[in-house]
Amino acid sequence: MKIVQNGMKLTLVSAMAMGLAACSSGSTASSDEAVDAQEEYGCSVLNVYNAGEYIGEDVISDFEQQFNARVNYDTFESNEIMYTKLLGGSSYDVLVPSDYMIERLISEDQLQKLDLSVITNEKDYDKNVLAMRDAFDKDGEYSVPYFWGTVGIVYDKTIVDPATVEKLGWDLFKDTDYKGQFYYYDSQRDGFMVAFKALGYSMNTDNDDEIQAAYNWLREMNDTMEPAYVTDEVIDGMVQGNKAFALMYSGDAAYVLSQNENMAWYEPQQGTNKWVDAMVIPANASCPGLANAFINYMASYDVQTANASEVGYTSPRTDVAEEMTAPGGDYEGISAANPRSDGPKDEVFHYNQKLTAKLSDLWNKVKVQ
Repeated sequence: MKIVQNGMKLTLVSAMAMGLAACSSGSTASSDEAVDAQEEYGCSVLNVYNAGEYIGEDVISDFEQQFNARVNYDTFESNEIMYTKLLGGSSYDVLVPSDYMIERLISEDQLQKLDLSVITNEKDYDKNVLAMRDAFDKDGEYSVPYFWGTVGIVYDKTIVDPATVEKLGWDLFKDTDYKGQFYYYDSQRDGFMVAFKALGYSMNTDNDDEIQAAYNWLREMNDTMEPAYVTDEVIDGMVQGNKAFALMYSGDAAYVLSQNENMAWYEPQQGTNKWVDAMVIPANASCPGLANAFINYMASYDVQTANASEVGYTSPRTDVAEEMTAPGGDYEGISAANPRSDGPKDEVFHYNQKLTAKLSDLWNKVKVQ
């Protein structure tokens, strides 16, 4: 299942019995020797705030054992909920927000810089992913990527000709031959991204004329195509083949393709959203030393393998990402598990309070029947 709220990418795949091999207990240790957190860092309790079901099964318990520490692990449904809780005074040591929210937190001095002498596992990260991070954390001082991906189209090859998908790209959502036969995310960011890209605009535009044109594009789609606006139910719907195609995140698409051989994945050449969720330490963290150690642990090969296998999204580590789609890998031959990182028209979302407010108001109007 998938929760899409205010543009946040949160995966809840474990409830669907993916059948993917998770690492066994003890396999996710990032060093050979145990560490006593209280002795090493002066604290032994770590407060972590992450998206729901966005982590391997044994990852937290293995960390607790290796560091002789306790992890209070809370989950959120959107970046905005996380932000509101942070503003309300809640104290966490590690957060896992999305790119645009990290950009906002940095601009508001709500994050502290990482101890890069501790974050040694980032050396194995994909350079393209680190380049994406530059869009919101230029020098990589505040964040370490956790998962990344893109937004694209999942379609049923027995119903929709692949040549049609490639020809139309995002305009497939306005092809009246498929009226009432597709799912569309109930998300203002992703919804407007499609319209902006279909029209040749930046998804970060704050030009009033371009925003109005995108609104008109979406209204026409709404009025003529009978879209099914969904969130988490899109995954089961496409696995069961209930619709001809759907707007989906790459990680969810990878799961759908692994379960239904009729499904295919396409990232339109008009451009799309390439996103990064990353680990950060709030300015008011009570145990930053252990937080840095936790982030490095989470960036290790074993942990990234456990996470990618369990959740289905793409690891920022080159070795893990390649193994997932290689022969014998959990996502062997599944294109959505290897999303595009170098599309010339692809973009990372930036924080823009003015644009966010405008799209929130217009998105509600788009869906009015």
